[in-house]
Amino acid sequence: MTRLFVRHKVQDYGTWRQAYDEFDAERRSMGVRAHAVYRSIEDPNDITVSHDFDNPGEAKEFASSDNLREAMQKAGVVGQPEIWFVSKA
Repeated sequence: MTRLFVRHKVQDYGTWRQAYDEFDAERRSMGVRAHAVYRSIEDPNDITVSHDFDNPGEAKEFASSDNLREAMQKAGVVGQPEIWFVSKA
C-alpha cells in the first residue's frame, strides 16, 4: 500500500470541499482505495488529504494527473501544493 499526502491552502474550505466530494468517482477510477481530509486547527483553509493506493505507480500517476490539477484549480487551491508519498514501515 502506498499513501499519498497533499497539503495545500484553499481560498474557502466549503467551496473546496464541495469540489473534492464531486471528484470522488474520478478518484476511485484512478486507483484511490481510501482517503481522508484534515484541516489545520489554526487555519481552516490549510488542508491536508491522504489517498491510499495499491502501489507507488498508481499514486504517482494520480498526483501528476491533468484531471486532478484542473479539479484543484476549480476548487480554489492557492499556490503550489506540497506532495509526498509513503509506505508503511
